[in-house]
Amino acid sequence: MKVIAGKKTPATPARKPPVKSSAKPKKTAPEPYTCGIGPAFEVIGGKWKAVILWELHTQARRFGELRRLVPDISEKMLIQQLREMEADGIVNRLVFHEVPPRVEYSTTELGKSLNDALAPLADWGDRYMRR
Repeated sequence: MKVIAGKKTPATPARKPPVKSSAKPKKTAPEPYTCGIGPAFEVIGGKWKAVILWELHTQARRFGELRRLVPDISEKMLIQQLREMEADGIVNRLVFHEVPPRVEYSTTELGKSLNDALAPLADWGDRYMRR
């Protein structure tokens, strides 16, 4: 409380500096695309998503298995990529409520169709590396 001219008034609170958010701003409208490559690369873009999707194509995998199968990825990055892939509907996350907790990741039907679409691209990459 401040005393001004014999009257008690509440002290003005100190101003807090604005908090900067590290989160990416959400897109307000979808990007206009002229072909299907743009949306496809939004889903599988980056270094790791196609590799993770490939490792899930034969069977469901636990987190630790994926960590070993993709050895250069950090744990934080693997978690982030799996969450994004789950949000995009290409990966399924199944939680088993047991002790110790167990989680398995598998491809959805949409993820399987994306993996099928990536197979020719992988073949092209193999040919490119051998040239």
